Amino acid sequence: MGSLLSSLGLECGGKKVQEVERHLRANDREFNLSYKYANNAIKTSKYNLLTFLPLNLFEQFQRLANAYFLCLLILQPLSSFLLKKISSLAWFTTVVPLLLVLSMTAAKDASDDINRHRSDRQVNNRKVEVLLNGELKSEKWMNVQVGDIIKLESNQFVTADLLLLSSSEPLNLVYIETAELDGETNLKVKQALTVTGDMGDSIEQLSAFDGEVRCEPPNNRLDKFTGNLTFQSHTYALDNEKILLRGCTLRNTEWCFGLVIFGGQDTKLMQNCGKTMFKRTSIDHLMNVLVLCIFGFLVFMCTVLAIGKGIWEYQDGSVFTVFLPRQNGANAAFSAFLTFWSYVIILNTVVPISLYVSVEIIRLGNSYYIDWDRKMYHTNSDTPAQARTTTLNEELGQIKYIFSDKTGTLTQNIMTFNKCSINGRSYGEIFSSKCKFSCISQKTEHVDFSWNRLADPKFRFHDLSLLEAVKQGSAEVQAFFRLLALCHTVMPEEKKEGELVYQAQSPDEGALVTAARNFGFVFKARTPESIEVIEMGTSITYELLAVLDFNNVRKRMSVIVRSPEGKLTLYCKGADTIIYERLHPSCSKLMEVTTEHLNEYAGDGLRTLVLAYKDLDEEYFEEWRLRHHAASTSLEDREEKLDAIYEEIEKELQLLGASAVEDKLQDGVPQTIEQLAKADIKIWVLTGDKQETAENIGYSCNMLREEMKEVFTVAANTAEEVKEELLYVVTAV
Repeated sequence: MGSLLSSLGLECGGKKVQEVERHLRANDREFNLSYKYANNAIKTSKYNLLTFLPLNLFEQFQRLANAYFLCLLILQPLSSFLLKKISSLAWFTTVVPLLLVLSMTAAKDASDDINRHRSDRQVNNRKVEVLLNGELKSEKWMNVQVGDIIKLESNQFVTADLLLLSSSEPLNLVYIETAELDGETNLKVKQALTVTGDMGDSIEQLSAFDGEVRCEPPNNRLDKFTGNLTFQSHTYALDNEKILLRGCTLRNTEWCFGLVIFGGQDTKLMQNCGKTMFKRTSIDHLMNVLVLCIFGFLVFMCTVLAIGKGIWEYQDGSVFTVFLPRQNGANAAFSAFLTFWSYVIILNTVVPISLYVSVEIIRLGNSYYIDWDRKMYHTNSDTPAQARTTTLNEELGQIKYIFSDKTGTLTQNIMTFNKCSINGRSYGEIFSSKCKFSCISQKTEHVDFSWNRLADPKFRFHDLSLLEAVKQGSAEVQAFFRLLALCHTVMPEEKKEGELVYQAQSPDEGALVTAARNFGFVFKARTPESIEVIEMGTSITYELLAVLDFNNVRKRMSVIVRSPEGKLTLYCKGADTIIYERLHPSCSKLMEVTTEHLNEYAGDGLRTLVLAYKDLDEEYFEEWRLRHHAASTSLEDREEKLDAIYEEIEKELQLLGASAVEDKLQDGVPQTIEQLAKADIKIWVLTGDKQETAENIGYSCNMLREEMKEVFTVAANTAEEVKEELLYVVTAV
């Protein structure tokens, strides 16, 4: 009985208790099953054999025409068998068209849901290696439980939301592709804790692993995870960088082991899916309104005819009783009442049930036209357009607004280091004797980096003076590139001797680290505790003491390192408005010059970052480090506590300069936006760039055009201020 109720989505004991905190133990199914966590089976289908008919009929009768004809269907048998004086039409004249419409729609919905069932069955029956009783056994995905340790191999889908334990790569790294989650195809890097990474692929050690995890309950935040791992009487902070999410694909990694944290419907992927809903388009809503209007007109006609019949019966009906005998007790009012319902049945064809059939056929045909459209065929990837649903395709012609991000959508997401400002001097522009502006082109001679055997041969830079400053030992210039080589989340991979490949989650980070590499500050390797950099040919290992993560609120990232000489330094990079607030007052003059350079770079459409540093006192740092550890292992308000700790130490920074990278537009973007604008479609683009950069990109992609007389800027910081500025602009126009 319980399984039957479960299949129907019902609970015997009422609502499911809301989970507040997840607590699990590795390799202990009995302990974990006591919490009744969801297993790893998923369900995306809407119906089953028992629920298909009632649910589908309920959805279809939300169409008013269907509901109207159902009422007629009920009325006609009643009229035939009870009143006998209402209906002049046979009941099957209504049943046949109604059944035809319901059957066609039900067949289409059943076909769609059968495909969902097949997809669910295929996913649930995938095989994965699970560590059970000291052995790796092949199990179906649906049988995996929370707390199990599983082994993944290269190019396999991640089975569930996992805590990464160990991998085949040095430093316990794994590379994953997250296209199924966020659409990004560039590889992301995850790294296991050192304490679990030391287990490697030892089945004996993994089987003996009994670490306990306490973490947040299931939620749909793809970019956030808060938890702790307790192992051997020590507590370790867990964050999103140590979690592999279901839906990702393992790449460039031979194998890895992971501990199941969330399974099945509790995974972040499924939490974001939501329930499969019955989707109704604006055409459906319009047809419902039209049917209501037609029905109102029908009621009006029937009422007029019934009133006319009542008046006629009252005035002249008694004269015709020989030809039209009345029932005993019948009077003019009752005769008019029966006439009203008789006309409702007779005139039922006024309500166009066939309209729904016509619309469904048109939708089906339109979906084929989309598939056959040659103008929507992408030759390079041999990809035609594909209409994945026949329910919503007419909505394409009713789009009024398009919301898009800039990076990776309008732009190629391939970034190159273009210019920089260091200690008040701008680098990256070439001036000839004939012109006072930048004359860089593909034919312009670029800087020769052949002296650096670890340089990236694809890197191009044209201002020789920057390289000369590095070689001459300029302290500010070297500190600038040292910061770029240390302050980032890039992971290096050395496939051959001297052949470095950087795996960067953010392309602009990769561009900056590559620039530092070519100018003699080569990021060589990293562990959770250290960073190795080759500075002008000399290998130096910095102790990595803390990483102050970037997020969209902080808009900056910092690292704290200790040099071999024991010097403690905080390196920080971020948005100019954020860094400027935290600079030491002595940097005011340098800040003015750097701001001028930033405005120039932004005017050229470049993405900018400001770089700063701060030397730290040993005693103060040790005290700060203890509070940082307490905040990083807190399960409640961890982000807020960490932000407060970060804010405390990121003060009185010394300005180094600014960087500028270029992200070119994708091919065809200006022409596409121009055509969309002609169709009167409003386009909104989200970007974190400076205002000048955003405006420059707006003009280059034809969102903003020279013929636009007034382009206004909303520069408010609160919702109320934005509202006031918009109202002012609307009033002025």
